[in-house]
Amino acid sequence: MKDIKQLLNERILILDGAMGTMIQRYQLEEEDFRKGWFEDHPYKLKGDNDILVLTRPDVIKEIHAQYLEAGADIIETNTFGATSIAQADYHLEKAVYDINYHGAKIAREICDEFTAKNPDKPRFVAGSMGPTTKLASMSPDVNDPGFRAITFNELVVAFKEQARGLMDGGADFLLVETITDTLNSKAAMFAIDELSEERGIQIPIMISGTITDQSGRTLTGQTTEAFLISVSHMPLLSIGLNCALGADAMRPYLQVLANQAPFAISAHPNAGLPNEFGQYDETPEMMGSQIEEFLQEGLINIIGGCCGTTPDHIRKMAEIAAKYSPRKISETANA
Repeated sequence: MKDIKQLLNERILILDGAMGTMIQRYQLEEEDFRKGWFEDHPYKLKGDNDILVLTRPDVIKEIHAQYLEAGADIIETNTFGATSIAQADYHLEKAVYDINYHGAKIAREICDEFTAKNPDKPRFVAGSMGPTTKLASMSPDVNDPGFRAITFNELVVAFKEQARGLMDGGADFLLVETITDTLNSKAAMFAIDELSEERGIQIPIMISGTITDQSGRTLTGQTTEAFLISVSHMPLLSIGLNCALGADAMRPYLQVLANQAPFAISAHPNAGLPNEFGQYDETPEMMGSQIEEFLQEGLINIIGGCCGTTPDHIRKMAEIAAKYSPRKISETANA
């Protein structure tokens, strides 16, 4: 079976779409977040979607399968908020390893099923590592700009625990995504590098930042170019952008990455910007036409969807991507 680096040079790979959007369709209740694991937990758990890999694995596996059927090559684990830092909101810090292990295991099993059916289209598991709920570079208190809610070392410990669970569960690589603070992402990369060294393996890393508005900067003020420079010390599998913006608004920042990065380029934009009800209005056709411009320009190696996207969006992207060649990756990306 070809490995991911080979495939990135041969065709545009398809990442899956939103998990939260799909989970909402199931209209789950409090008991769904407790089944078999947290029956006696004294705090409310509804809304902690990460723990569904434990309490409703059938739902998560079904969503993964829908994205694979739509043409996804890469499935993200349902572990976006599965760090001790984020799970502290639900008093579930002790469940973090289990969440990540089982999140990766579910994705691994369904990907292997699809690969077995069609070995010419191998499916991969990306262990999703979100930004946590705390920033290392900014104070949450406007009256005390020097205050930090978290330290770099605390982030490293949390990300390493997450990475260990994801790799033990069968992830092919790790996706550090929706980065609003590059220092947080550097802590995640440091943690992964430590784990790689301990295990004597090279764990491939995908990095995906977030441009928060039309200023073209991350939440902590970095331009796209500065973000790229800040993380380029690692031999990344890919670098890209996701969330916050729709595909059309994301394009100029992807151009910056495509022109300068020695790695594969990924993008998984939202289905437009949320309306006044918090819903995403862009149809698969609308999103597809915008994404086709990325492909015509040769900006992309990996394309998928973030907030508001569904298997229908991913199916349309896969149809369009099949007509185009991937962006050429410089040799340094595969060093």
